[in-house]
Amino acid sequence: MRKIKLTATLLIAATLLAGCNPTYNWRDYRSPDAPYQVMFPAKPATHTRGVDLNGMKVEMTMTAAEVEGVMFAVGTGVAPDAAQAQAAVDAMRTAMLRNINATVERESASAASSGSPDSMRKSVDVDATGTGNGGPMKLSGHFESRGKRFYQVIVLGKEKDVAPEQSEQFMKSFTLL
Repeated sequence: MRKIKLTATLLIAATLLAGCNPTYNWRDYRSPDAPYQVMFPAKPATHTRGVDLNGMKVEMTMTAAEVEGVMFAVGTGVAPDAAQAQAAVDAMRTAMLRNINATVERESASAASSGSPDSMRKSVDVDATGTGNGGPMKLSGHFESRGKRFYQVIVLGKEKDVAPEQSEQFMKSFTLL
């Protein structure tokens, strides 16, 4: 009888502790090398590598976390000048859409400049669906340039696994400092 009570107590305790380990464990992240902050749904990892953005070769730093097969990521780099950073926005958008042979569901864009090259800005927001990894994929992306620096903020995963509220929380938490 005592063994049954002990087992039941351990089972209840394990169940309660499992409830303390949420699937989405949101945490603030402030980039040490680029002026942005964002909330990641899990502990992110960072790596830097060379990329070719439509003929422009740059070092791009990607910080990402994955939860249940859905990737939450922020990529950033510096172009030789502000005009090339704006071109990087278009190149990143196009590359991400091509990766999943996407159909754009929603897209909005804006650009601004107050005269100096450092004030040049461009942003594009995209929601798209496509195919990859053996099934339907969902992409939410924000691509932005500020002066020479450019950013790629994405949520990408199998369509059935991308929770709209989690995707929205990540995208809205991205802030340039």
